[in-house]
Amino acid sequence: MAIQNTTTPSTEQPPEARAGRRFLTKLTVISTLGGLLFGYDTGVISGALLYMRDDLGMTSVQEAAVVSALLFPGAAFGAVFGGRVADRLGRKSSLVLCAVIFLVGALGCALAPNVTIMILARIVLGFAVGSASVTCPLYLAETAPVDRRGRMVTINELMIVTGQFLAFVINAVLDQLIDHASVWRYMLAVAAIPAVALFVGMLTLPDSPRWYAVRGRLDAAHSALRKSRSAAEADAEYAEIVAAAQDDVREDKGAALRDLRAYPWMRKILYIGIGLAVVQQATGINTVNYYAPTILENSGLTASAALVATVAIGVTLVVTTVLGIWLLGFVPRRRMLLIGFTGVTLAQGALALVFLLPESTVRSYVILAAMMLFVGFMATFIGTCVWLLLSEIFPMAIRGFAMGVAVFVLWTTNAGISFLFPIIERALGGSGTFGLFVLVNLVSLAFVARYVPETKGRSLEELESEFRHGAAAR
Repeated sequence: MAIQNTTTPSTEQPPEARAGRRFLTKLTVISTLGGLLFGYDTGVISGALLYMRDDLGMTSVQEAAVVSALLFPGAAFGAVFGGRVADRLGRKSSLVLCAVIFLVGALGCALAPNVTIMILARIVLGFAVGSASVTCPLYLAETAPVDRRGRMVTINELMIVTGQFLAFVINAVLDQLIDHASVWRYMLAVAAIPAVALFVGMLTLPDSPRWYAVRGRLDAAHSALRKSRSAAEADAEYAEIVAAAQDDVREDKGAALRDLRAYPWMRKILYIGIGLAVVQQATGINTVNYYAPTILENSGLTASAALVATVAIGVTLVVTTVLGIWLLGFVPRRRMLLIGFTGVTLAQGALALVFLLPESTVRSYVILAAMMLFVGFMATFIGTCVWLLLSEIFPMAIRGFAMGVAVFVLWTTNAGISFLFPIIERALGGSGTFGLFVLVNLVSLAFVARYVPETKGRSLEELESEFRHGAAAR
């Protein structure tokens, strides 16, 4: 009788690989709490304002100031500050500091006795939002293996939209549980919980291996790599990182502004990064995020119906962001952007045409469908991709500073478009306004086709070498 072989080849990963995956999962979850706070703090104000305006006796101008203070000067200057701190003190230390600022800002908003203190607390929160929006993608990009970098970095974008969605849900739940005018204080105070979790969690993680290397801490860089790679993979990547760090020393790197003056290739990459920041916001995505209920109410829906309909846009954001993260696993970055800007342009063209139809309930829901299509293309192909590219394209020596400059421009553009939208909409109407966005996005499409490099499948060191020698792939 033949003896049967009862053993089967193991399909399990070796313990070293499993430990590496667990470490990367832990790092991603903890660091992207900064993105969750980013989303929550930008989304919670819409519900809190309903009660805050009466409780604090706010005028319409003060309401606008409370909303916009987080964007500018808060997030805009927080991005520049965060980039410099991330370069000087490290990605980890920058996120720990962000957690402290998030906590102070959240408690300041929740306890604000008057409008002035509220505005100041919102600026503090914005400072943390801007700093986290720079540092989280950098930390993830510099820590992730090449094959996981796209999905790890874009998890931060998913956490942002999840934070916004949670803000809407928590506002609704607290509205039912707490039946008095100060319910808005509880809505704002909830943000303190993930802030504490971010602070405690980051203390358990190392800094990024790239930051260790550029600071000459090569043993720490190698040790950080070993936490998420096999010994052979860590050694190979370590050699690349050390070589890139030696190039920085030979070129006498250290002061970002000096480097930009001395090296034209760095300036070119910074300009591309700034362009990406502008075109992402020039899609007009935040006109939908901030003004969707107003647009739908003006189209003929009641206020209550408009608020309910807006939930569909929030769900679309979350679902299509997940789709975008999946697609980034195998679709090139440039192709994602080209598809995205083409789709956004067509969707906004449809919006412009629908606004010409006679007012009716059907017209209102067709406008909603066109807005969802617009949001879907934006979240799937552009929102995820731009943040990823900004974390990848800048050279190591100026990465934090350059990311900070680009994100400063992003937040400033966001604030400008958000401020101007209602003025332009009143002057041109819905059709004219979205027709204008069509023209803007055609220019953005041309910019992407002409200037944006492909980064998929290349290590950060390979990209830097290609940019330095003018051979980045298109």
